[in-house]
Amino acid sequence: MSEKVNITSKGIQKVLKNYNERQAIAEYIWNGFDANADTINIDYVANELGRLDSLKIADNGYGINFEHLQQKFDPFFESEKAIQIVAPKHTSKMHGRNGVGRLTFFTFAHNAAWRTTYQDEKGFHRGMIQINTGGLNSYEAAEEAITETQTGTVVTFTNLRISEIDFEQGVVPFLINEFCWFIELNKHKEIQVIVNGKALDFSANIKSKEEFELLYADTGFRFKIKYVHWKEGLHKELSKYYFLAGGEEIYKDYTTLNKKSDDYFHSVYIDSDFFRDFDFKSFENEGQVALFGAAKSAPEYRFLIKELNEYLKNKRKPFLKEYADRLIDTLEQDGILPGYATERERDVSKLKLTGLIKVLYEVEPKLFSSLSIDQKKMLVRLLGLSLKTGDKQDIFNLISEIIQPDEDEEKDLRVSLEFGVLSLES
Repeated sequence: MSEKVNITSKGIQKVLKNYNERQAIAEYIWNGFDANADTINIDYVANELGRLDSLKIADNGYGINFEHLQQKFDPFFESEKAIQIVAPKHTSKMHGRNGVGRLTFFTFAHNAAWRTTYQDEKGFHRGMIQINTGGLNSYEAAEEAITETQTGTVVTFTNLRISEIDFEQGVVPFLINEFCWFIELNKHKEIQVIVNGKALDFSANIKSKEEFELLYADTGFRFKIKYVHWKEGLHKELSKYYFLAGGEEIYKDYTTLNKKSDDYFHSVYIDSDFFRDFDFKSFENEGQVALFGAAKSAPEYRFLIKELNEYLKNKRKPFLKEYADRLIDTLEQDGILPGYATERERDVSKLKLTGLIKVLYEVEPKLFSSLSIDQKKMLVRLLGLSLKTGDKQDIFNLISEIIQPDEDEEKDLRVSLEFGVLSLES
């Protein structure tokens, strides 16, 4: 059986131009998890020159039903508009998008072959699907004799354009950061990714982890919390709350500290019976009430989010102080900090200025990450001038106009300025 998809092979490569070999290999792993696999085996063999001769990715999921082949391998695109690789917004299930990821092998190999075993009401079936880079818009599929009664899929890639070093030093670390949050989310399922017989250590990206409980005394609902602070970013997943009931994910959403441009990467997993009949969407329109179960307007939910937001802010503070010190070192190395005529001026004025910069960074890290060197230099000179000529209220007003703090940040800012930076003697 031979089938063609809607656009040309070159057109498909153009559509999928946002993928590289690391993202492509991750997509095959996502395909396995989407098929309810709990184990992904990646096996490769390198030749004497250090190039990969073969690469296999196997999963023990439910396989590829040949009745659904067209929807699995035909992306259904009428145009050649490039796809943005975006993670699901409110659920971690079904990460793949209609088989698009299955065609990304062209980024690292010339040929791909799927040998799959699936089960339907008639029993077990086995088949082979083959595609090559020159013909991404067509695939060859054939059913084979059954030799086993265990569902799953093995994808074999040949004529590879990736080295062993690239795989070990590039792909493997990428996979750890790509899936570490997902592994924590499904810890009770004991899912794993095994590379050449050795399970990947996803804890390598964990900076710190804490587990605790929150109790809403009025109704007795308990919330089991697992907080993870990651060393490096989670790619498209970003920092999120995961709401679970009995270990199963119900919903996920961004934390209030997501996208703060401060490299504070974190995940918070919240497990409670409270979420079994929870309506996460009813509160999107003020005044709308959930017909069944609780909603975001419930006092338990308000209590939970308030406690967690405060918890994250407290966890973030020492992290920001550490990075604020690094920022000062960077500003000094880049020649952004001003020079001082006397040792006395350097000791006091520089101390005040760097203290003010740290305060600004701790409230709004994005302020410095979004500026060019010349813009940073202008801002730092303006802050230095304000320290020389302005009073405390003028300085506070200037900073407030620059960063527009919320109520809590405004309080912290006043305290930091009043009893910190501006309390130093001139």
